[in-house]
Amino acid sequence: MVREIEHFIDGKRVKGTSGRLLDITNPATGEVIAQTPLASVEEVHAAISCSAKALCKWSATPPAKRAEIFFNFRDLLKNNLEELAPLLSLEHGKTLPDAMGEIGRGIEVVEFACGIPHLLKGEYSEQVASNVDSYTLRQPVGICAGITPFNFPAMVPMWMYPVAIACGNTFILKPSEKDPTVAVRIAELFSEAGLPDGVLNVINGDREAVETLLEDPDISAVSFVGSTAIGAQIYTKGCASGKRVQALCGAKNHMIVMPDADLDQTVDALIGSGYGSAGERCMAISVVVPIGEKTADDLIERLAPRVRELKIAPYTDPAAEMGPVITGESLDRIKRYIDEGVDAGAELVVDGRDLKLQGYEQGHFLGGCLFDRVTSDMDIYKDEIFGPVLSVLRTNDYEEAVRLVNEHEYGNGAAIFTRDGDAARDFTTRVNIGMVGVNVPIPVPVAYHSFGGWKRSLFGDHHLHGMEGIRFFTRLKTMTTRWPSGIRSGAEFNFKRGADD
Repeated sequence: MVREIEHFIDGKRVKGTSGRLLDITNPATGEVIAQTPLASVEEVHAAISCSAKALCKWSATPPAKRAEIFFNFRDLLKNNLEELAPLLSLEHGKTLPDAMGEIGRGIEVVEFACGIPHLLKGEYSEQVASNVDSYTLRQPVGICAGITPFNFPAMVPMWMYPVAIACGNTFILKPSEKDPTVAVRIAELFSEAGLPDGVLNVINGDREAVETLLEDPDISAVSFVGSTAIGAQIYTKGCASGKRVQALCGAKNHMIVMPDADLDQTVDALIGSGYGSAGERCMAISVVVPIGEKTADDLIERLAPRVRELKIAPYTDPAAEMGPVITGESLDRIKRYIDEGVDAGAELVVDGRDLKLQGYEQGHFLGGCLFDRVTSDMDIYKDEIFGPVLSVLRTNDYEEAVRLVNEHEYGNGAAIFTRDGDAARDFTTRVNIGMVGVNVPIPVPVAYHSFGGWKRSLFGDHHLHGMEGIRFFTRLKTMTTRWPSGIRSGAEFNFKRGADD
């Protein structure tokens, strides 16, 4: 019998009651391994009511007491890593090292949230006028919701709710319906760490659940990670409903390769950043821009054999470097882009379309693909493919490369590989990109800095985690006070007098 995944509401697992179920497949085999209940409007409202009931007491809990629970949560995550990683890999398909690395990045945000007593400190100004002082506080916004993607089913939720909850909010997570098991299990661990019932609820669902969260007046803030098309809709609808919304969206990340770059280091970086997690990540490098024909020729000569030699296998194979993509629909979409790239005139140097693994013929596997001589008018350059497809777009000079980066509609991440400090400084200063790497292919910030892009990679004013996350999940309140001086006015104080007075 196929396992049915449950919601997590009020501190316990709850069986879905809508009667609507979605099959979850093992990406390596194509077989159905579980079913996700798709929540009804009534089930979502029940989770919201539960969050509302828990809000008052949780927001009044001293930050130091909240921090104690977060320290416990961090320890439980570390102690259960070997259980959590296979749960993630089974439904997503990524290799075990990738899964462990993902959970590790989520733990970093939990560790950041452990410092919440310091992070919530306000500011104080004495004597802003005669006998008048001013000070600020950061207070929770209320009930928050998170809508997260399939590609990082553990990390992205933990980029949201630890910060929100540490700030004194309650939180409803709507994980991807394609791989929700690890999110539910992590919520259980948070409860085991001492989090009060109702502070974190997990609702599995589809568009109906999302729209209910966006429309409900009790939801104060919504955080989203996913495609630009959906993110734009969520931002527009959420803001129209009076909510605070951050939507982190699509990407097309460039790597500029200067003629002086260490090409061996560059190729190593491209293998990991272009093909890691089967390219299903918003910070993957998907466009390489070598400066000059010689740089491009030398890069292709080194890169192509490495792409052909990628060890592609299910996560159960300890030698696997890349697993399958998430679904058959994703596989078909990626292949269509590859076909279109060939038809448009790009040179497919490495073709992974026909990869078949013995015993896993029904799995969603695709070999690494490498295009050369791509041009900026091709769809494989303009669109986010979200698969193991790397495009090389040759340029004559550095200025042309910078212009390409700046003119693209997305502005999530970019990198430059060079030994020239002047070029690196100029690049980091001039590119219209939210996260920039110098000889670092995936410049994802550590937890105490903030993650987010520019242009159509982000809708909203705040990035994820770090101090930007604190600002998003709190409201600023400013007090101005004046206390008349009783001593100066001659007022009498009613002190209790002693026997000798």
